Amino acid sequence: MSVAHVKAGSPVRGRRAEGVGLPRIEDELRKQNDRFSAAVENMSHGLCMFDADERMIICNGNYISIFCLNAEIVQPGIRFFDILQHSVDIGVASHSAEELYAIRKPYIDRAKPSTYEETLSDGRIINISHRPLASGGWVSIYEDITEQRRAEQELKEQHRRFDAALANMSQGLLMYDADGRLIVRNERFLELYHVTPADFPLGMSHRDALEQLARLGIYAEIDIDGEISKTAACLQAGEMRSTYRHLADGRTLLVVRQPMSGGGWVATFDDVTERRRVEERMTHLAHHDTLTNLPNRSMFRERLDQALGEATNLAIFSLDLDRFKAVNDTWGHPAGDWLLKCVAERLQRCLRNETDVVARFGGDEFVIIQFNPKGAGDAEKLAKRIVDIIGKPFRDKSRDMHVGISVGIALSPDDGRDADTLLKNADMALYRAKSQGRNVYRFFEPGMDAMVRARRALETDLEAALRRREFELDFQPIMNIASGEIVGAEALMRWHSPARGLVPPDDFIPVAEEIGLIVPLGEWALRKACTVAAGWPHGLRIAVNVSAVQIKSGTFARSVISALAFSGVPANRLELEITETVLMDESDTVLKTLRQLRDLGVRIALDDFGIGYSSLGYLRRFPVDKIKIDRSFIRDIDNRDTAAIVRTVIGLGAQLGTTVTAEGVETEAQLEFLRKEGCVEAQGYLIGIPSKSADIARLLGSRAAIRQSG
Repeated sequence: MSVAHVKAGSPVRGRRAEGVGLPRIEDELRKQNDRFSAAVENMSHGLCMFDADERMIICNGNYISIFCLNAEIVQPGIRFFDILQHSVDIGVASHSAEELYAIRKPYIDRAKPSTYEETLSDGRIINISHRPLASGGWVSIYEDITEQRRAEQELKEQHRRFDAALANMSQGLLMYDADGRLIVRNERFLELYHVTPADFPLGMSHRDALEQLARLGIYAEIDIDGEISKTAACLQAGEMRSTYRHLADGRTLLVVRQPMSGGGWVATFDDVTERRRVEERMTHLAHHDTLTNLPNRSMFRERLDQALGEATNLAIFSLDLDRFKAVNDTWGHPAGDWLLKCVAERLQRCLRNETDVVARFGGDEFVIIQFNPKGAGDAEKLAKRIVDIIGKPFRDKSRDMHVGISVGIALSPDDGRDADTLLKNADMALYRAKSQGRNVYRFFEPGMDAMVRARRALETDLEAALRRREFELDFQPIMNIASGEIVGAEALMRWHSPARGLVPPDDFIPVAEEIGLIVPLGEWALRKACTVAAGWPHGLRIAVNVSAVQIKSGTFARSVISALAFSGVPANRLELEITETVLMDESDTVLKTLRQLRDLGVRIALDDFGIGYSSLGYLRRFPVDKIKIDRSFIRDIDNRDTAAIVRTVIGLGAQLGTTVTAEGVETEAQLEFLRKEGCVEAQGYLIGIPSKSADIARLLGSRAAIRQSG
């Protein structure tokens, strides 16, 4: 709307002007009026001026726009009340004209500057600045502050959320500005460090904070200058920096510094003491035998490869206990485990220094690296010492256990320059020692081929055994811990050789894998297991162990489908147990086969979980339906750290929606621990021993009858 102004040609009251000055005055008046109009019309705010009779003198377009008024109605001379009524009529005002006038009247009568706000019907907020005129009347400036109020409200809400987040963080937090001054500190930081707000006032520098932590004895040792320079370098590079802080009270905090876009940085503090202990324990377990705490095969191989890479002369000792099976058979596995621990301790005492390494490969197999022996004489001295010390009686609970040890020795570089060759030749020397009366040591000799001949004989017998049907399956029940019901059974392969007797699976399965016999042997076991399971009560699952060689063969999926079709067992009742060695192979054949089987409904279980190098990594690589906790963890479940790991695996299974089965459950105490922690299934001698197909069928049938009658 144009600003109302005095027209140039309008009459002027009072004494008539004379002479030529009148045109000039009128022209100047017109110019001033134009300038005034332009200034008022171009204001960013609305403006309206009223005289002493409360009639509008002028207003600008922004005033009309803010209140959505009709410019034809709101003209100079209109009464203030009528404008209010007009705003009510068009639905802009949120009150009646009388209410609005009553609100405004005190400001008009007060005759002094004042400011107030008015909320319109559409929610907009208008700030009104009221200024009285000396001649009576007033002028009002109108500003739409809706967005400003919204922004203020959002900022206030952001502050509220920020304060709530700080107060409820599980991590401590410090925030520094671009000048390195502390501007934010939460309560969790004070709790973690057991300090008060007065110890870390806002405004202190990064150096002040570090010096305070050192002065209070919280950081036992810290290079303050180095910390400041490292932090500054990371911030300058725009990179995050993480540091583990070891406190004087034994706790470990993870400190993470993250630069902010506007300068400065945020430091978070997280108590990772327990997590670090579990990680260290897991790392230790990945490299050490759980029973004897000696290095395991993985760590031994790393150390051997490293030593060979340094061109060091070595003596490799392959050790195997004599008559150990008799100890297990006579006094049981607990006594055998105790004996293995004692053997491990004696072997460590036999070593010359801390450089030499003794490791346990499994069962009663041990291996030693002797560094820089002075020829065969040094190695022979160690071998004699080992045979002599291990040959002495082991006394436990008023009983003496007698075992011997056979030792095979290979020397580098004469007997091999790589780990595989040295270990193989030490094993060949060990077999020579065993064949020559045991409890002796033998050096590798190039003409030593007795082991090769024995191996070939075993391969020949294995190939004939499949044709002669010398293999059979035993079945061990699996129980749901919560309900106590048997939910299935695992098929376990047995070889009854007419010449060799009962051959342990650990003796013939690796050989079968190496010569490729495991593929037809596994196909037979799969079909046999499914056929037996077809006669079980509905819903019970059959678990079958599967070798990596089988899955890599490329025909495994067809074998599974054929076994299911032949037996009539639904796919969801079949559970294939694989080991980490299967998942270590990332080939398309392996992953495609596993996915194809899962799509059919076949369940995949990861066996011996936790004893490998990176079990968690394999879970991420291929999600499985079941995790089986290795029996070594269950056996050592009384150990606090082992119990924590078992608890963690059970929790991991719950988080992933994966069934967790504990193997090797032999005592009620073990079962009760697993029940309390929420483990889903259990398997072991306490639940049931491996049984023949007829026996397991009767067991499962009786359980089903009880369930139906109950």
